[in-house]
Amino acid sequence: MRAIGAIFRRELSGYFVTPVAYVFLVIFLALMGALTFYFGAFYERGQADLGPFFGLHPWLYAFLVPALAMRLWAEERDTGTIELLLTLPVTTAQAVIGKFLAAWVFVLFALALTAPMWWTVNYLGEPDNGVILAAYIGSGFMAGGFLAIGSFVSALTRSQVVAFVIGFVLCFLFLMAGYPLVLDAFRGWAPQGVVDAISAMSFQAHFESIRRGVLELRDLIYFVGLIVFFLFANVTVIEMKKGE
Repeated sequence: MRAIGAIFRRELSGYFVTPVAYVFLVIFLALMGALTFYFGAFYERGQADLGPFFGLHPWLYAFLVPALAMRLWAEERDTGTIELLLTLPVTTAQAVIGKFLAAWVFVLFALALTAPMWWTVNYLGEPDNGVILAAYIGSGFMAGGFLAIGSFVSALTRSQVVAFVIGFVLCFLFLMAGYPLVLDAFRGWAPQGVVDAISAMSFQAHFESIRRGVLELRDLIYFVGLIVFFLFANVTVIEMKKGE
């Protein structure tokens, strides 16, 4: 745990000494506010809830989280500091977990900065705060899922641009997996079991029930399982690169 903590502190402090963190926070908050108030018709709906706000989270995460994750390993490989990192008395798994947790905490910090939206709906009406809390928890886990995918992709290449593009495409596929447009493309030739499996992989399907206030264990297990899977794949890729 001490090694993970050291990596975590190193990475987290690194976010705030570069413009990347501040650019991410500004873009995240600006897009979240603008899209919620204008495209989500926040005031025109006349309802004291954050439905449009949370409805935007999967799409913003699919675009912004890969941009944050692209540097996690690609930058280390490009600058050659990965050799120095891996000579420290830490295992590859500890390094992967420490860097992932630092990035996840940073995304959760960005999410926490949207709290004024919650205060606003309480000022305007009487929302179901239990539903909003569940949606925040689900959003945090979903962000972790996107981040684990981005971290894994970042380990595959030394180019941050390539890591961003591939990460975005992969996150977008996980997001779209449950939509009828995608499922109908498989229903014509694939067994129903395959169609059901593709549908079950959708971020949107699992987050949709949570943001309505139904905090089911299976949805949380899905996001945790997905995070663990991609972190394991991340460790495997780094170990393979060490062998090369």
